[in-house]
Amino acid sequence: MGNCNGLPSSQTQLHSTTADPDTGPGHHPNGLKIDPPGPPRPSSSATSATSSSVGRVLGKPMEDVRNTYIFGRELGRGQFGVTYLVTHKDTKQQFACKSISSRKLINRDDVEDVRREVQIMHHLTGHRNIVELKGAYEDRHSVNLIMDLCAGGELFDRIIAKGHYSERAAANLCRQMVTVVHYCHSMGVMHRDLKPENFLFSSSAEDSPLKATDFGLSVFFKPGDVFKDLVGSAYYVAPEVLRRNYGAEADIWSAGVILYILLSGVPPFWGETEQSIFDAILRGHIDFSSDPWPNISSSAKDIVKKMLHADPKERLSAAEVLNHPWMRVDGDASDKPLDIAVLTRMKQFRAMNKLKKVALKVIAENLSEEEIMGLKEMFKSMDTDNSGTITFEELKAGLPKLGTRLSESEVRQLMEAADVDGNGTIDYIEFITATMHMNRVEREEHLYKAFEYFDKDNSTSQWKSWNMRLRSIIWEMQKQ
Repeated sequence: MGNCNGLPSSQTQLHSTTADPDTGPGHHPNGLKIDPPGPPRPSSSATSATSSSVGRVLGKPMEDVRNTYIFGRELGRGQFGVTYLVTHKDTKQQFACKSISSRKLINRDDVEDVRREVQIMHHLTGHRNIVELKGAYEDRHSVNLIMDLCAGGELFDRIIAKGHYSERAAANLCRQMVTVVHYCHSMGVMHRDLKPENFLFSSSAEDSPLKATDFGLSVFFKPGDVFKDLVGSAYYVAPEVLRRNYGAEADIWSAGVILYILLSGVPPFWGETEQSIFDAILRGHIDFSSDPWPNISSSAKDIVKKMLHADPKERLSAAEVLNHPWMRVDGDASDKPLDIAVLTRMKQFRAMNKLKKVALKVIAENLSEEEIMGLKEMFKSMDTDNSGTITFEELKAGLPKLGTRLSESEVRQLMEAADVDGNGTIDYIEFITATMHMNRVEREEHLYKAFEYFDKDNSTSQWKSWNMRLRSIIWEMQKQ
């Protein structure tokens, strides 16, 4: 489940929850009643029954989270739910609430995943570098997880905003991440989805701790356990995970990939498609010759190589990483500023995947009816409950009727790729974006519409350059 329990950056568009002074909360100025922020509130009859009913996910009496917390603005979205800013009614303290829609928990595995996430977060409670679960509530509509609010933002955003950076700063950040891995492994937990987006700063203070979030893919394990399910995120997944034969050492690999990015601004294994990234990981060639690596210390390169050893048995353990001379507090890591190009590359890498999806969505919104003829009917045929969105189950049931046969994992990958806003369903525009013929979107006027969306300062002199870059993105998407 997507990490969303941090406050968004100033560039993120927020859904305003401020009430109109003349109409009061819950009403539109034109007199229309509008829903308050947060998950749907149980009806009065459901509320009375809630306290005596046992939730199917948490296995304890149902309880309306709104009795204790006031919901504010939306902070972010993940595959299964939405995260909101909430305020405790009595203490006025602010938290993040991840609200997971019950209707998106389709099968027993989905329910078990949420249940296990709650168990693991309770199990790991009390560590300085792990977001703490304050409470879990379930009603008929949703499961609501109350967690620490991480107001300091994401890892890369903080680094980029500071504008200067060194090996010592990278070592300090990586040390906090590997401390989390060491604690998790000592407690019999494998994270399985370590990536920069899953680490947030607790506050905007200079010495704010980095906190690990999103334990949705985490599992309990015992020494010697072997796992075979393919999980994680493309750039960060270990080769043995791709071979479906792995243990806790895979977490060290993921941390090693993050460290490589922290030092160079780009991932060690690159590709234009997910499959080409996997192929690069399996080949295992790591580039230490391109800039900025000639200027990176030999000690830093040594620890990266040992964290990214292809053989998990030869890979450093979390304790060994923390004891490495480069990683230790006041160790070998230099305080000399790294090349500013590292920050530039990091910023580009951070924005790349989001740009691809959003640019194509803007283009889709500007296509004419003639250009998307047939796709509208296809969408309607899949949207069996006429909700205006397609769920995973509807997509899985609808594709065979259209002559497309995919495995369940392939359908899930298609769902995740199309779901631009990350809310767990595909709306009409997302469907058109994912399915339109790519040669239709190369028309100049559509490219310009997408350019205008990002060109907030009206710097149209950049159009020619941006046009070429967007065409390159489309070409990459065609190859995928």
